[in-house]
This record gives sequence, structure tokens and C-alpha cells, in this order.
Amino acid sequence: MKVRKTIQEILAELKQADEFSDNIVNWHTIEEREAKTAELPESIDLSLKNALQERGITRLYTHQKSSYDNIMNGQSIVAVTPTASGKTLCYNLPVIQTIINDPNARALYMFPTKALAQDQKSEINELIQAADLNINSYTYDGDTPSNIRQKVRRAGHIAITNPDMLHSAILPHHTKWVSLFENLKFIVIDELHIYRGVFGSHVANVIRRLRRICRYYGSDPVFICTSATIANPLELAEGLTEKQMILIDNNGAPSGRKHFVFYNPPIVNKPLNIRRSATLETRRLAGEFLKSKIQTIVFARSRVRVEILLTYLQELVKHKLGPKTIRGYRGGYLPTERREIEKGLRSGDIYGVVSTNALELGVDIGQLQVCIMNGYPGTIASAWQQAGRAGRRHGESLVIMVASSSPLDQYVIQHPDYFFNRSPETARINPDNLIILIDHIKCAAYELPFKLGEQFGSAETEEILEYLTEERILHQNGDKWYWMNDAFPAHNISLRSASQENVVIIDQTDIANVRVIGEMDRFSAMTLLHEEAIYLHQGIQFQVEKLDWEEKKAFVREVDVDYFTDANLAVSLDVLEIDKHRAVLDTEIGYGDVSVRAMATIFKKIKFDTHENIGSGPISLPEEELHTNSTWVSLNKEMTGFGGERIEQGLIGTSQALKHIAPLFVMCDPQDVHVVPQVKASHNEKPTIFFYDRYPGGVGLSEKIYSGMEEILKKTKQMVGGCKCAAGCPSCIGTDASSENAKADVLKILDLFIKTAVS
Repeated sequence: MKVRKTIQEILAELKQADEFSDNIVNWHTIEEREAKTAELPESIDLSLKNALQERGITRLYTHQKSSYDNIMNGQSIVAVTPTASGKTLCYNLPVIQTIINDPNARALYMFPTKALAQDQKSEINELIQAADLNINSYTYDGDTPSNIRQKVRRAGHIAITNPDMLHSAILPHHTKWVSLFENLKFIVIDELHIYRGVFGSHVANVIRRLRRICRYYGSDPVFICTSATIANPLELAEGLTEKQMILIDNNGAPSGRKHFVFYNPPIVNKPLNIRRSATLETRRLAGEFLKSKIQTIVFARSRVRVEILLTYLQELVKHKLGPKTIRGYRGGYLPTERREIEKGLRSGDIYGVVSTNALELGVDIGQLQVCIMNGYPGTIASAWQQAGRAGRRHGESLVIMVASSSPLDQYVIQHPDYFFNRSPETARINPDNLIILIDHIKCAAYELPFKLGEQFGSAETEEILEYLTEERILHQNGDKWYWMNDAFPAHNISLRSASQENVVIIDQTDIANVRVIGEMDRFSAMTLLHEEAIYLHQGIQFQVEKLDWEEKKAFVREVDVDYFTDANLAVSLDVLEIDKHRAVLDTEIGYGDVSVRAMATIFKKIKFDTHENIGSGPISLPEEELHTNSTWVSLNKEMTGFGGERIEQGLIGTSQALKHIAPLFVMCDPQDVHVVPQVKASHNEKPTIFFYDRYPGGVGLSEKIYSGMEEILKKTKQMVGGCKCAAGCPSCIGTDASSENAKADVLKILDLFIKTAVS
């Protein structure tokens, strides 16, 4: 009978095997950490104390105790500790104790996903039942039946919801929630780091509306926020809630020994620096652990990859373990299926799970020993969240990051110091973005009339109210402004977009069941929803069959292809106003308002993994205009030795490289910041590269780039210079090198910018 190997034995074997050890770029070991604890607070009710002790909790971790003490003293807090460090008790304990002291007290919990809300509901209900307390906690989301909805509104001590539901279902109907708002003592915001960019800017305004309604009903709740590790948790929490907060970061949770391995697949095409498929390498590595029944989680960036890896792995081990022992987990699965998978992982019946970042958040899946990332997740914070899924208790654990050929993956894998020594990214929000702000002022006016002199954020509210009155959206009577439309505005406002005129995406795969599956802002739709574009949704590939630009509708049908599409945008950009400017020797860096006029021209079909161009076609769409914020870097110096076309190609290659590094520094999706080169910028007639926020009015991304420009330029040069290709490749300056000088030209241009910018 074959003896199952332990994780230590497999680790020792992997270190000896050339096919594994030759591809290891870095092996980093984080030693175990002992717990730091404190006595249970004396003020905790005896029944609650007994319930905790029954669950093996006789002392609190230091961060749990600090949170409890501050919250019970009426202070708003933000607790920042790693995954699986018991953050849930930071808020459940003070909330339950307060309700024991005052049965009329109420709490509102906000989670970014339904799965997390369900998981947390189970956890708090188990504690309430164990303590035999008469406390009602309910989830209130799109799946809540109408009879339960009434119960939550009338008798729910703890209402658990998500930002979208708060925005469109609770706040507009606050008169049905009087007992909640009159007695609201706590607002819990979990996974704070999720609320950044456009989404975070919207949620900050939803919280402004929530606090406005609380004031109307005479309550002023304490905010309890929890977050994964980001560089600016206190700034983000205070920006989101507009309340003074206390930072709790004295993590007392123990952690086991963790090995973090950076793995770079071998090169299969030297001139183009293309490596063996990260997906196939992930399959091989995961298979090694699963065959020995070592619980393993595999993270993939797209839902398509989840399904591909799942099929591979189930095939690999079906005769040894059975296909049901390895499961997928992503958006689009039914809640019952997700609960079953979570339970199977906790009990050990399921050995492997392949997931999108849906399991990055704090859903309890017990103890896993190995985490394999198929590609860099996009941010350091995200990577640590995923790594935290392995070794959640005391045992030894292993994290392997398998790099793809993408520039971002290659940069991170070749620079482990950047990953381990740099603090995680800064999360940016801009609640006063005019387009987002006006939308929420409309929602707030529907909820309660505005009074003269009332503030909503830091903007001039009165000017906006007068503008909305002129537009016949509000009606002024004396010193109050009233909503005068029939429909209520929250329904038409998406928290995930800054543009009001979105393109609706309609799936017509099944003619009997035509349905809306999403929406996209107009500017993005030009390059992502043109006819013949491949659009990915919930792991499924759709092809756009028709884009009705007048009606703002894209009709899509399901397809199965091995390529994605990438469209070229002809962009002309004019600087409208310069807000910040600094010049160093021959470089000038500026920041301000710009007008971007864009026209989609052609699209390319690019093969997965190899990034080969396998076809192209024209796009026929009108020009669009966007007013946003931008940072730019210009060169005052004459570029000697460069002809006109060579300068243009060099700037294009430089922009391609910068496009991959800039999002690292502003913690955003690569689609959120566009990088555009101009041989002769219209405002100064100099070779210039612009970075602009893709959203109307901007959300603060390019402003962050302005302050970090020198570092971004240096890191980009490091990435291009460190790439092993000869003349430029998909992993550094774009999909293909246009000439044998392409890479050298990009390095020269970056050098010119750096020498002058840093001097």
C-alpha cells in the first residue's frame, strides 16, 4: 500500500528535482509566530463568555481586545491584520454585548459579496445560539424572501447587507426602516480595501447618504472597519466614512511556518521571450500535492482559467481521488453549491479547489496547506490575501506563485524584493468626483429634501442644487429643495461606473431567454464591445454580434475561442488646465484637467498564452469625448539620433511598458489608467507621455502617478532592461518588436526621462 507523503517530504523532493528547482527565482521562508493574547474583558456577559469558552476561546488576541475596548468607549476603528486572524470577533463581540445591554440597539453589517455575508451570518448566529441569546440577525439582499424582509425591517437587531442593496433598496425606502435608523449603534464595513477607485468613490457617497438619514432619525453610529493590509487603511477608512478613526494593527494572531516560492516557467521561444504556459505548470504542480491528498487551493485570474484548470486537474486525479474531491469556486455558482464546497473544504472531504479571487475574501474554508497562484493577482494586497488561505492555523504551508509571460508577472517574479519589502498599495478614492457626486445628491434629495446651508461632502452643495433645479430635477420651495421626478434615481445609478450613459450588454445565446448580463461605460465600450469583440463574463466568452451605439445596447452570443481581442484607439488629448507642475533639468512633469477625444479604429485578435496576433478588423464608431484628470511627462531636450518615425515608435513602446508598471503603483486594474504618447503635445509641442484616468472627472489615480513618477520610470526601465528578449517582446514593450532597435530605443527614452527627472 502506497504511503501518503507529507508536505515536508514533497517540499524536500521538489528542492531536489531539477525541473522544479531550475525554475525557482526565489524561495522565501516566513517563520512561525506565537500568539499574543489578553484576558477576556470583564464587561462581557457570562452567557457570552461561556459560549466563547465552549468554542475554545478563553483569551482574546491583542487586536481583538484593543478593538473591543475602543468600540465600547464609543470610538470608530479600523482593524488591519492578515487573513484568518480573527477579525470577525473584533466587531461581533462589542455588537452582541451592546445588544445584551440594550435590546433596542441595532447594527448594520456591510459586506462586498453575498457569499461573505452568508458566511458571516452563520458565524454570528452560531455564537448567538451557543450563548442562548434572544438576538435576531438576518441577511438583506436580492435573495431575501419578502416575508423575511418585513421581519428584518421590524425586528432585526443585526441587518447584514451589501453596498448595492444599501444604495438601491434600503436608503430610498428608509421610512420602512425607522426602528433600525432610530437605534443604529454600529455600522460594520468589512473588507475595506475593496472600496477603492470608482466603486469606493460611490460607496463613500452612499455612506454620506446613510449618515444623513441617521442624523434625521437622531442616531450617530460608531463605524467598525476591517481591512487586509494596504498602505493607507486609516486614510481610506476616514475618507470613506468622514469620521475620525483609530487604527488597530497590533496583530496578536499566531501563524505557522510559510514557504513562499516564486516560480518562472522555462522559456520556449527565446527571441520573443515566451515561456511555457503558466496554466500547464500550475496543473503539474497542483497535481503533485493533490495526489498525496494535501489540501490545495489554486487561484486563477479569470473565470475561464478556473474552468480550464478544474477540467485539467479533475482529469489528472479522477482515478486516484474521484472528480468530486476537486471543485471550482467562482461567481455564477449557486449559493447552495458554494456552501457545499465551503463545508467540504472545512471537513476535509474536498482536497482541492480552483477559485477566482472570490475566495480571497474572508469566507471560512478551514485549513489548507498549499496555495498556488496561476499568475500574479494584480496587487500585492491581493497576493497576500490569497497566500493567507494556506496555513490558516498552525501547520507548515507552501505558497507558489507561477508567473505568466505578461510584463507585470515578469516584473514581480524577477524582483522579489519589491514584493516582500514594499508596503502594499495605496487605495485611492475621490468621493467629490462631480459626476458621481451629482448622482448621489439626486439620490439624497429623493430620500430627504435638502435644506439651505446643508453640506454633502466638501463640495459646494448649493451650486449643484441650483443646477439640478434649472434642469427640472429638483424643485425649490422656500429654503428647501425637493425631488420632483416620478422615478427614484438609485435604480439608474450603478455603483461600479462613473458614467451615466452606460452600454447595456444583452445575451441572446438562448432566444427563449434573452437577458441583460452587464453594463459598461461608453468610453470602455468602444474598445471592449465593438462588433466581433470577445467579451468575458463569469468565465464565459461572448462575441459581440451587434453594437447599437444610438440605443446603447450590445448584443452578445456565447462562443468558445482561444483568443481575446484588443482594440486600437486613436486618441487626441488637449490639456485644459495645469494644476501642478515641476521641471527638473530637461524633463517637465505636469498634472491637470484634460479633454480626451478618442476613436476606435481597428481591433486585433490575440492568442491566449503566446500573445500572437492572429487577425484584425476595422471598427466603425463615432468619436467620443472625455473630460478627466491626467499626469504627463515631457522631454525638453532634443532627441539626437532619432528620426520622426523612430521617435514615434520609441514613445509607443515606452508607453506600452509604462502601462504595465503604473497600475502596480496606484492599486488599480490596468484598464483604469490609459497611457498615451504624443510626439508633439498640443500644449507644449514636446515629446510627451500622458497617463489619464479612464473615468469622467477622474478618481485620483493620475494624481498618485504624479507624485510617484520618478519611481515608476525607474521600475519600468528595470523591467524592460531585465527582459531576456533581444529586441523587444510581449513581456516588455508590447506584442511585437517593430524593429531591431525597438527595445534599445525604449531604454534610451526612459533613460532621458529618468536622468533628468531624478537629478
